[in-house]
Amino acid sequence: MHRRNFIGMTAMAGLSGIAPKLGMTFGGNEFPVVRTAPSGRHFTSPAIEKIINEVSGNIKNKELAWLFNNCFPNTLDTTVDFEIINGKPDTYVITGDIDAMWLRDSSAQVWPYLSFCKEDARLQQMIKGVINRQAKFISLDPYANAFYKDPNKISEWKETDDTLMKPGVHERKWEIDSLCYPIRLSYGYWKTTGDNSVFDKEWQHAMELAIQTFRQQQRKHGKGPYKFQRKTYWATDGVALGGYGYPVKPDGLICSVFRPSDDATIFLYLIPSNFFAVVSLNQLKEIAAAIGNKSLNEDAAALADEVNQALKKHAIASFGGQQIFAYEVNGFGSFNLMDDANVPSLLSLPYLGAMSVNDKLYRQTRSYILSENNPFFFKGTAGEGIGSPHTLTDTIWPISITMRALTSTNDHEIRHCLKMLQYSNAGTGFIHESFNKNDVKDFTRKWFAWANTLFGELILKIYREKRYLLD
Repeated sequence: MHRRNFIGMTAMAGLSGIAPKLGMTFGGNEFPVVRTAPSGRHFTSPAIEKIINEVSGNIKNKELAWLFNNCFPNTLDTTVDFEIINGKPDTYVITGDIDAMWLRDSSAQVWPYLSFCKEDARLQQMIKGVINRQAKFISLDPYANAFYKDPNKISEWKETDDTLMKPGVHERKWEIDSLCYPIRLSYGYWKTTGDNSVFDKEWQHAMELAIQTFRQQQRKHGKGPYKFQRKTYWATDGVALGGYGYPVKPDGLICSVFRPSDDATIFLYLIPSNFFAVVSLNQLKEIAAAIGNKSLNEDAAALADEVNQALKKHAIASFGGQQIFAYEVNGFGSFNLMDDANVPSLLSLPYLGAMSVNDKLYRQTRSYILSENNPFFFKGTAGEGIGSPHTLTDTIWPISITMRALTSTNDHEIRHCLKMLQYSNAGTGFIHESFNKNDVKDFTRKWFAWANTLFGELILKIYREKRYLLD
């Protein structure tokens, strides 16, 4: 669970409205140096520094250039711990202001750097080290979402969580995406570099555990081995009915007890995560075929097909006379219509490769979730976007604004997202977890590397494809 630290930051006077004067002044220095000094950076890549200089130098909007300069390298500057252990690259990546490594966040944090691996051998080794470290963590506990570097460290949640906590595990919230993201990263690394040496016996064992865990959480033969309860006053941290969640009717979909926000699901069949599982399993199938692991190939292919067929039958609901994707279902005919800012989300499905941005059901779903019919879409004087129960109501997550732009083909919409993202930094030079819909100075998490790096990914994409939008 990301720490819920609601921080009201007093950044600048005069920030009012969704279309303010976006340039800010700081005692005569319009854009102060806020990036970590070179001597304090955890990892430096010449290829990344080169692209930062190029992009920053060619963006006419100087505040966006400043933000890109600060945000794109934030994961490398502040969160990466790279070394060689027993002859293998090993990289521990914290999420930011929490000293733990999430399988999801760490994958997403280094993802935008993949395209630079061919220019920087050490950067490639660093990302290979992330994949190696993730395989170790999955082998330790495929149901856990976050881990410590120290294998003997006891979790701060040990006294509050009723689940099978092992040393080295920070948090044990079962989320489908926690196993999908490492597959996505592994596949992207392989396709970019051509290096399949990362798919060693330890990695293949982790993938076998991933498929086993997915199968267990289809719950065809009982509830499975996982349960979770926590002593807490946060309702979204608790799991009903003895820690197993509300009942589901087995139909081929995979149960996810928690969302990628680390909040408990209402109905366990979390639709965007099941779509992500299909994509990831098909990628795993391709990898397994390439390395000659026939059983892994067949298992991944069979499960991908089964979940895909189940999605066609059970993922669709009706709203306003149109069919759209539900966020959660239970197999009994109940469904939850909403979307959450965290990825995988319904909004992010094309970004993850689950479908085309032009898919009819996706377009209809997108119209719903980007409207106030979505209970977690918030609109105020500071911006509009999808939030999350994780940060209560009336808080917009910049990740959702970034994802909206990444999945848009409309220049006007992309410009609108860029303006909101630019404004949301509140003079800090970084992108945050969330901000109040009426006040960007009221935000959570000053240091959230995933949001920063994803923003950098967006700017880089626009720079390469539609540079004129950065003017």
